[in-house]
Amino acid sequence: MPTAKLHRTIGVRVGDVQIGGGAPVVVQSMTITDTADAEATATQCVELTDAGSELVRITVNTPAAAEAVPEIRDRMLDKGCRTPLIGDFHYNGHLLLSRYPACAGALAKYRINPGNVGTGNRRDEQFATICKIARDAGKPVRIGVNGGSLNQDLVMAKMQENTDRRLDRRSEEIINACMVISALESTALALEAGLTANQIVISCKVSTPRDLIAIYRELARQTTQPLHLGLTEAGMGLKGQIWSAAAMGILLEEGIGDTIRVSLTPRPDGDRRDEVYAACELLQSLGLRSFAPSITACPGCGRTTSSTFQELAEQIQRHVHGMMPVWKTRYAGVEEMRVAVMGCVVNGPGESKAANIGISLPGTGEEPTCPVYVDGRHTTTLRGPPDELAEAFRQLVDDYVEQRYAKKSVGV
Repeated sequence: MPTAKLHRTIGVRVGDVQIGGGAPVVVQSMTITDTADAEATATQCVELTDAGSELVRITVNTPAAAEAVPEIRDRMLDKGCRTPLIGDFHYNGHLLLSRYPACAGALAKYRINPGNVGTGNRRDEQFATICKIARDAGKPVRIGVNGGSLNQDLVMAKMQENTDRRLDRRSEEIINACMVISALESTALALEAGLTANQIVISCKVSTPRDLIAIYRELARQTTQPLHLGLTEAGMGLKGQIWSAAAMGILLEEGIGDTIRVSLTPRPDGDRRDEVYAACELLQSLGLRSFAPSITACPGCGRTTSSTFQELAEQIQRHVHGMMPVWKTRYAGVEEMRVAVMGCVVNGPGESKAANIGISLPGTGEEPTCPVYVDGRHTTTLRGPPDELAEAFRQLVDDYVEQRYAKKSVGV
């Protein structure tokens, strides 16, 4: 059972999606396309949505990008995708939102980095300009503080205070405190500019798990605004996934966090959807959400010298990801399904029986048969070369979805 939420937050509506206020934790992601390329950006927005992203953010950094935003939204709608579109603004957001009202209207939310809205006396003025545009358009904002672009005037002032008052605080502690101060002071400025509390989401992103945990625990003590979690610049592949899960898993288990992003660095020509899958798996592992059927597969050992079970597990995982955009529109509850692909007799039958549908492949020296279990009962035994096994088991999974969830079809 998921841990009861300890951090009660205000609800903020972003299009048709609610963040905070007791709503389930929301998954979001960000495109990696050139926003000025409306076709490519809209296509990626739809792909991220199909993977499970419930909010999609795009960078709006140039006039060409701002001009493309309404077309991106329209292309998404033409493809049946209503996912709220978030504009990410740095340095010139006050100008782009002022000069391109169609862009401001097409976006469902604006992300503002208070460290990158200007310098000196212009900082607060330009921050307030964006907030007033959001106020007039009825749009929410995310005040997104980042460790790599923190207000250096604030940092230097706190460093000097540490020296003058001999507080003996470590530099990391001072920077973490400045992150929280920046977020809360910026929230106060947004409220002064006319936004309501129900229009403000806060984030304070850093690149190390321990600092992220400390910062968000402090934020949760000081504010009831919804909190967006994310380890910024998490890195590539395994490192990025583990560091993100280590940080956000602890916070989510403590009831802290209303929306998340796993910020993975993609490999060249990699799949941007990987960060969405990682976020969904994180929430699903904690019992907070269910997005897609879970695949149980053994890690392999000396008993499983054949690669057949590994290849089958990978094929089933890929098949499930590919089918979910269709399944989730036709079969309510299919995301709760559990599939097992096991590699030998030690745990194979037991795990297969515990799943909704499972297959136990033979290990070294075992009889070359593959018993299949459906809802705890042995229903059939598959034999044959790997390709035939894979096709037969995929068909059994599809049949199970059709038979088990047909009576719960979405909209019926």
